[in-house]
Amino acid sequence: MLWRHLKSILILPGNALVVVPGLILWFTRETTYGFTPALYGQAQFWAAAFFAAVGLNLMAATIRLFVRQGQGTLAPWDPTQKLVIEGPYRYVRNPMISGVLCVLAAESLFFQSWPVAGWLAVFFLLNNIYFPLHEEKGLEARFGDDYRLYKKNVPRWVPRLRPWSPED
Repeated sequence: MLWRHLKSILILPGNALVVVPGLILWFTRETTYGFTPALYGQAQFWAAAFFAAVGLNLMAATIRLFVRQGQGTLAPWDPTQKLVIEGPYRYVRNPMISGVLCVLAAESLFFQSWPVAGWLAVFFLLNNIYFPLHEEKGLEARFGDDYRLYKKNVPRWVPRLRPWSPED
């Protein structure tokens, strides 16, 4: 069971957060090491640290909910068996992607990299196409009216100010 979750984490957020930005940094920098980190003490460093902390916490909370409540993984080939509408899902429908976007923002700030910021934009655009056309249709097919009610009340990307509950 652990391998099932680890595999989905390594393949999906692992590629989006480590492999692709690493390749971008490697091929777009003049140094042989591929990056020049921001100096400690700069506002940029602390902004990057903030975004990284928020993003990693969102991702960890999402994975934990997938395991405990959803009985599945974050991967589309091994999805949750139950609709997850607790924790950060009470505010936004895609907290895992929001977490990845925060970490990508942190990486672009920390490495002072416009190309990594460009990858953040491409990643967001791809997910903005994928979720409405594929993911949400699959969730509607699997969870029916429960998902439609959730979708009607919880935004895809911009979090609600107050948490949503099916009893509302």
